Amino acid sequence: MKDISEQRYYLVREDVLTEAMQKTLEVKKMLQRDNISILDAVEKTGLSRSAFYKYRDAVFPFHSIVKERILTIFLQLEDRTGTLATLLEAVAQAGCNILTIHQTIPIQGRANVTLSLDVTAMEQDLDSFLHQLKKLDFVESADVVSSGSL
Repeated sequence: MKDISEQRYYLVREDVLTEAMQKTLEVKKMLQRDNISILDAVEKTGLSRSAFYKYRDAVFPFHSIVKERILTIFLQLEDRTGTLATLLEAVAQAGCNILTIHQTIPIQGRANVTLSLDVTAMEQDLDSFLHQLKKLDFVESADVVSSGSL
């Protein structure tokens, strides 16, 4: 899989999506609308669970993308004085509102940080934002965990 900073996003018509992608969208709709489990939803659509998990974070209805303004990012940082403060300043300068922060205890000079961000006011695109974070000399990796609406 490509590094997230190298990934591109496209808008495509439904009829060119694979059958598994179309069924994944149907499962996601059922999960949101009905009170059923993933297992029940994939069985009703005839989709395998593995295919659902493969595509669930990659295929979205167009209208949901417009509403998705919450971004969760997992970062691995070198343990140095001021790294978290510098990271948070970069996030704030990008126009993101920090909703939650979780940092692990540093082990072997590395700390893991998970940030949930409201990106409503962010003016740059996701790829540029992640690339900007990765350019910080203490950031070893930065990956999107999830995106979604409140």
